[in-house]
Amino acid sequence: MEAAGAASPPTEPPPTHPAVAPLAFLLGKWRGEGEGSFPTISSFRYGEELLFSHHPSKPVISYTQKTWKAASGEPMHAESGYWRPRPDGSVDVVIAQSTGLAEVQKGSYDAEKKTVTLQSELVGNASKVKQITRTFQVADGELSYVVQMATITTSLQPHLRALLKRI
Repeated sequence: MEAAGAASPPTEPPPTHPAVAPLAFLLGKWRGEGEGSFPTISSFRYGEELLFSHHPSKPVISYTQKTWKAASGEPMHAESGYWRPRPDGSVDVVIAQSTGLAEVQKGSYDAEKKTVTLQSELVGNASKVKQITRTFQVADGELSYVVQMATITTSLQPHLRALLKRI
């Protein structure tokens, strides 16, 4: 019988599905700050939390994201979706945004460099947005990303950038 107050042995994290293993560097909860700009809007700063999770029996990563105004904490944007890595170094991503916009993205990953590059194949339910790219990198324990966007009146250019730490 274990003595009262004795620490229990540390538990091992669940195994990673082999298909997800190359993107294991993304798994976990990340929190930080970002900034946004675009020619048609005023620049802004935001706080953000990302969660990349998966069940060991599924070859897919669940993705959720939420942002809030840096100054007030008021909720801003949210999105969720799924990332499906392929053995050939490609990745398929679907994302539904709180604005009603839906993205189907294809891209590639480099497990050694801890990078993911995505390009929209389809931006659904969007009257103005025509293209979205996303680039993620994990380095020195931090996750950074850049989102670029093109609209019916503006060519592809940076829209969002953030730096997050695993929590």
